[in-house]
Amino acid sequence: MRDTVELLEAIGRDASLRRASPEELARVLEADGASPGLLDMAAHGDSAALTAELGLKHMHVEHQSQTGGHEEVDPDEPGDDGDGGEEPNERQDDTDDSSAA
Repeated sequence: MRDTVELLEAIGRDASLRRASPEELARVLEADGASPGLLDMAAHGDSAALTAELGLKHMHVEHQSQTGGHEEVDPDEPGDDGDGGEEPNERQDDTDDSSAA
């Protein structure tokens, strides 16, 4: 029996095998002495047997940033940086009374 990894590499190198139907790929792999797990994956698309054969374990990874230092600014909060929030309040000593001048 040929090494499973070598057969997977051969599939990747050979364009005709990459584009082959599942049945055709299974026939080629069986002729090359592929493992039962690889044959099952090629013929039925079920990778469970190959995963067990290779001793692989599914590992769940959270894709979150582990760095801090950035907080979102709510544009509706008072005291924002002028990026679309409310207009700044007028100073109380400013008046619209033009007669005072």
